[in-house]
Amino acid sequence: MTKPAGRIIELELPRLYPKQEQAILSPKDYQGNPARYSWIEASTKSGKTHGCIAWMVQQSAKLKNGQEGWWVAPSRKQAKIAFNRITRYLPPEVFTKNESDLTVKFLNGAVLVFNTGEKPGLLYGEDVYFAILDEASWMREETWGAVRSTLTATRGPVRIIGNVHGKQNWFYRMCRKAEAGAVGYSYHKITAYDAVDAGVLAAQEIEDARDDLAHLVGLFEELYLAEPCDDLGNPFNQSCINECVISQLSSKDPVCWGWDWAKERDWTVGIALDENRHMCRFTRFHKRPWRETKKVAIGLIGDTPAILDATGLGSTILEDIQDKCPQVEGIIFTVQSKQGLMEDLANAIQSEEIAFTDQVKTELDTFEYEYTRRNVLYSAPPGMFDDMVDSLAMANKCYRAVDRGGGDIGFY
Repeated sequence: MTKPAGRIIELELPRLYPKQEQAILSPKDYQGNPARYSWIEASTKSGKTHGCIAWMVQQSAKLKNGQEGWWVAPSRKQAKIAFNRITRYLPPEVFTKNESDLTVKFLNGAVLVFNTGEKPGLLYGEDVYFAILDEASWMREETWGAVRSTLTATRGPVRIIGNVHGKQNWFYRMCRKAEAGAVGYSYHKITAYDAVDAGVLAAQEIEDARDDLAHLVGLFEELYLAEPCDDLGNPFNQSCINECVISQLSSKDPVCWGWDWAKERDWTVGIALDENRHMCRFTRFHKRPWRETKKVAIGLIGDTPAILDATGLGSTILEDIQDKCPQVEGIIFTVQSKQGLMEDLANAIQSEEIAFTDQVKTELDTFEYEYTRRNVLYSAPPGMFDDMVDSLAMANKCYRAVDRGGGDIGFY
């Protein structure tokens, strides 16, 4: 890197072990040519972040004043981990940093930006000269699309890294494309045992992890061996989800609705089921005024029974809608109430008693549960949404109440 006055400062990159170097510093496609896109499925703690930081510094030395390179993670918290690591690694005299913006500027004017992929729409527009997508299996595909667009004019290289997380995600699909030999793509797998051979991890630690995680089917294989499992952490059963998909909405009239309201970043979703428990109505929108949102919901619900999210502000929305729609009840989302909703939905899916469109399937595919000491927690992965799952679950609960003969649907 060169200062404006012409002073040259040499930085020595940390030594990487062979698999890191092949995957990150010098990847090749199947023809043996330098690969612009390197797709890397890697074990936890195998050094993928460390290696990508070294690559990021190497690439920054090639940039001119004001040109940007990006690190994109599923959340700001994860992006800050990489930001903190690189600023600890670099000599303080070669850069300045902005902690509020998570940016680093080198003496040659190159700018590193540590971004979150939570809102893909905010990533469009800039010309980016290289990028790293960190923990890509936890990101939405729209994030990859946005980052890819920023590299179009510059033809910048990309490193896409992450632990494996099942097979129902875009990262898994793209890794298979790279593994199959797509031109310009490079595929690499780095396991915990590769890191052990390189002296990065202790062999006994890996064996202890195998024993500790033995009761959680597939978790050790995903975290330490980079081997994806079909249904790890999904409460609905992937094959059963597939059997419940219909090609289009039913044309029959609704007998029940479920409504989930938009929060800060997600969506308002309404889903209706017909007499056969097939999805027959669907609406999804973002950031409308509450007055308009309530008007849309009232117009669609009418006299049909419905369950609405009554959590927080939802309680006020519920009261307003109940004035116009007499067969509407609410549910307050707690750990316990959500567990009940999701277990009922799982039973309906696994017994193939409910049907939904492919759009809803995409959220069901990635939905997760986690055991804690006291409860089972259900949610979408970081950076993804579960509005459609919640709406379908409420519609399913409403259907069961109607099917039992109506009466009080129940306020939780």
